[in-house]
Amino acid sequence: MQKYRCSVCGHIYDPKTGDAGAPPGTAFEDLPDDWVCPVCLAKKSQFSPFASPLDRLGL
Repeated sequence: MQKYRCSVCGHIYDPKTGDAGAPPGTAFEDLPDDWVCPVCLAKKSQFSPFASPLDRLGL
């Protein structure tokens, strides 16, 4: 599942762990439209796909 990063504060949403009321396994696309970053309250639209070098290596 794709991770997403907040363009305001850098928070990473990882669907494997969930976040801010979203249970583990919740894809970013399945979050409600009014979901906001739990760190800085940025809108969902301010997140973009993110892959760390470790993700690319399968670690």
